[in-house]
Amino acid sequence: MLKYSLKRLFWAVITLWAVITITFIIMHSIPGNPFAKEGTMPEAILNNLKAHYNLDKPIIAQYFLYIKGILHFDFGPSIKSQSITVNDYIKNGFPISLHLGLQAMIIAIPFGLLLGVIAAMYKNRWPDYVSMILAIIGISVPSFILATILINYFAVQWKIFPVATWKSWSHTVLPSISLAVTPMAYIARLMRSSMLEVLSQDYILTAKAKGLGKSMILIKHAIRNAILPVTTVLGILLANVVTGSFIIENIFGIPGMGEMFVKSIFNRDYPVILGSTVFYSAILIFLIFIVDIAYTWIDPRIKVTGESK
Repeated sequence: MLKYSLKRLFWAVITLWAVITITFIIMHSIPGNPFAKEGTMPEAILNNLKAHYNLDKPIIAQYFLYIKGILHFDFGPSIKSQSITVNDYIKNGFPISLHLGLQAMIIAIPFGLLLGVIAAMYKNRWPDYVSMILAIIGISVPSFILATILINYFAVQWKIFPVATWKSWSHTVLPSISLAVTPMAYIARLMRSSMLEVLSQDYILTAKAKGLGKSMILIKHAIRNAILPVTTVLGILLANVVTGSFIIENIFGIPGMGEMFVKSIFNRDYPVILGSTVFYSAILIFLIFIVDIAYTWIDPRIKVTGESK
């Protein structure tokens, strides 16, 4: 188990380094001036600003300076807001995005599992059709379309929930639902297919032959084994949702990292773009690593295989 964990950790570090390197190269390959449009700033001032942010140095020197900063958990200053660092942006924005993402997953996971189980238990009957129609709609409809519909009815016409601020629990309901629908739909479809496979296994038929109740078979045997494939995708789904949605945060005026990232792109604020990308990537890679380790703990067969190698 330890050997497997160290191996996965090694590849996680390599992956993060690759993301940092590729993002750095792409950002410095994009033409344009992050300080001002051409001709609107004296060349002497422009050169001083480049020297202040180390942009006058060779690319390889900038790269190693940036790697050094990351190793010290320092993403550098913002170009557009000189009094604020990228670390300050993350410190202020990430708790809000985390709150929104976790609340969305609290909605997505149980309802997704429930829809999947219902669809499998009533295969080719109306509960199955209804559950899968809802799942298809959840996957097909973009989150920003759903957010617009929710705002129109629940905030504008019916005035049930407020919108465009982040002050109380009621302000979090609509953006959380908008974020939760897509992962809920993926979980429901995956849980249905996994449940159908498990329900056809011999040990389920044996449990039925022994006279075990339907609820006992469902809870103790079927769901416990069917949920394993769902666990493998939770890392990616959780990372995508917890880090917040750029579009959803902008639609609802949520001051999270998504709003910060979009503004940094329009402003060509290289340190903020790089810092946000690295931070998001680190969270995604870390959660996938945790899911891999948890999966070996949940399924003993994987643990034995990993230890035998």
